[in-house]
Amino acid sequence: MRTKKGVVTSAKMDKTIVVSVHSYKSHAKYKKRYRVTTKFYAHDENNVCSEGDIVTIKETKPSSKLKRWALVEQVS
Repeated sequence: MRTKKGVVTSAKMDKTIVVSVHSYKSHAKYKKRYRVTTKFYAHDENNVCSEGDIVTIKETKPSSKLKRWALVEQVS
């Protein structure tokens, strides 16, 4: 299973958090690296996370229309 580490950007929904994960891509022609941000919806069973927390999420089976990830641990 894949895991990702990111920052919680929204915790307003019940048992759901939005995690922003940063990665880098390289431009095909100019080879300059640039940062790309992707948002993932993750299941937070006990509502323990708040905005700004650094978390680890893992891939799971779909639990709703958008949620395909689950909270593994809260790093800070």
